[in-house]
Amino acid sequence: MENIQSIKKEIVQASQRAFEMKLFAGTSGNLSYYQQAENKLLITPTSVRYETMTVEDIVTIDLDGNILDGRHSPSSEWRMHAEIYKNRDDVKTIFHTHSPFATSFATIYKKIPTILIEMIPFLGGDIMVADFKRPGTPDVGLAALDALKDRGGCLLGSHGVLSIGATIEQVFIRAEYIEEAATIYHHALQIGVPKVI
Repeated sequence: MENIQSIKKEIVQASQRAFEMKLFAGTSGNLSYYQQAENKLLITPTSVRYETMTVEDIVTIDLDGNILDGRHSPSSEWRMHAEIYKNRDDVKTIFHTHSPFATSFATIYKKIPTILIEMIPFLGGDIMVADFKRPGTPDVGLAALDALKDRGGCLLGSHGVLSIGATIEQVFIRAEYIEEAATIYHHALQIGVPKVI
């Protein structure tokens, strides 16, 4: 059986690292881990700053949003996470960021083509854009499913970035590569036409 305390610690550490790297700001963004056998979703809380977040702040809910453990409410995007877990048995962890370059492309609904070789093994290729849905609703997760098909992440229209995977470390590095690809694509567009692999 997985150690819940260890998972919570990993969630906090990854979230704080992401905050320091400016993958999100303030209290935006969220990270979750799903223990399918126990139907337990461990997720960052809503409106708690990452600089002060501790293991005790991580909230445990089921896929219906019932709080099983925790002193806070879960992230306002818990429904998005739940819908993806309900529809993707292979996904164990989800990371939602607002990294600036990638989110810039999300606001203009422009996918990021496969311009870097790293995008193939880490992300599965190009980065698609999911249609905008009202934040905090299950529709955000449902809309993302198509954009996530055969991919390790996607952009959320007018919203941000999503990465999925089997481990927290995997979703973290995928979120990093999405932002790197977006940054390089942005810069390349200023000087020419990027070549698609």
